[in-house]
Order: sequence, then C-alpha cells, then structure tokens
Amino acid sequence: MSETAIEHKAKAPTSLGFAIITISTSRYRSRQGGESVADPSGDLIVQLLETSNHKVTYRKLVPDKAKLIVKAVKEALANEAVDAIVACGGTGITQLDITIEAVRPLFKKELPGFGELLRKISYEKIGSPAVMTRAVAGVTAGKAIFCIPGSPQAVETALKNLIIPEVGHILKHARE
Repeated sequence: MSETAIEHKAKAPTSLGFAIITISTSRYRSRQGGESVADPSGDLIVQLLETSNHKVTYRKLVPDKAKLIVKAVKEALANEAVDAIVACGGTGITQLDITIEAVRPLFKKELPGFGELLRKISYEKIGSPAVMTRAVAGVTAGKAIFCIPGSPQAVETALKNLIIPEVGHILKHARE
C-alpha cells in the first residue's frame, strides 16, 4: 500500500453506522405470509460488521421491486446514523435481478474498482461463474452504497476483502 493510502486510512473513520438492505422476493413473500424468515446473508453481514467495530443502525428486507429498493435506500440515506449501505441480493442476471438498475441512478460517483475487484477475487475462489455478478458501489451525499450478491460466500468475500478494509477510506474522500 502506498504511503499516501496509509496516511489517508489513518485519518479515516473506524466505527461506522451501516444499513443492510436484503433484496429477496421469496423471503419478502414468506415474511408477508407471517412466517419467520431466515436471512443468513443479512445475519452474516451484521456479524462481520459488528466484529469489526461497526454498528448496524438500519435493516430492511424488500422484494425485487425497483420502487421498494429505491425507497429503502433513500430511507437509509436520510438516516443520520447511517454512513454506508450494503444492498445484498438482486445483482445477478435473471429478469428479477434489478438491484443495480434501481440503485445506480442514486450514485453521485460510481466506484468501478469495487465490482472489478470483487469479480477478480471471486474468480480466484469459484472460477468462471464470477462473471455473472454485477456488483457495484458508489457514493452519494457523503455515504457509500455497496450492491453485492446475496450468497453467503459472496457476502463474506465482499465484506472481508473490500468493504470493511476500505469503507472508512472511501468515506473520508467522499466527505471532502
């Protein structure tokens, strides 16, 4: 890591508030039906963040509906306790996978390296299926938004390798 990056990271915030938005129509429908719904990927995000000195200050489950995804992200952006948002799910290539199309217009600036690196790391772990993720990240209003795949393996890869190590550094610059 360069001396400049080390210096910037040293000045970056280390304890942040996170919003977790899980995008899953099947889980959403089950919850609407009154069932108790497991969210293993959302739970893993909470665990990874909390063990890294961060707080989860907002959590929501929404279906694969653009209006509801945008509404949840805007609610999180308006929440003063939220510094960064992790939108989990809906980043694949099926017709239902619309998280990217819903969230990308909210970015003031996109971070293309996030998706590129996540695909590279995933390729090293799982091989060519990594090409099907459309993970993206961006910043807006001094907050970071990460759109990641919904599988627990992808969650762990994204959080441990990219989000947790860099989110403070990203926010330091996004707020300048």
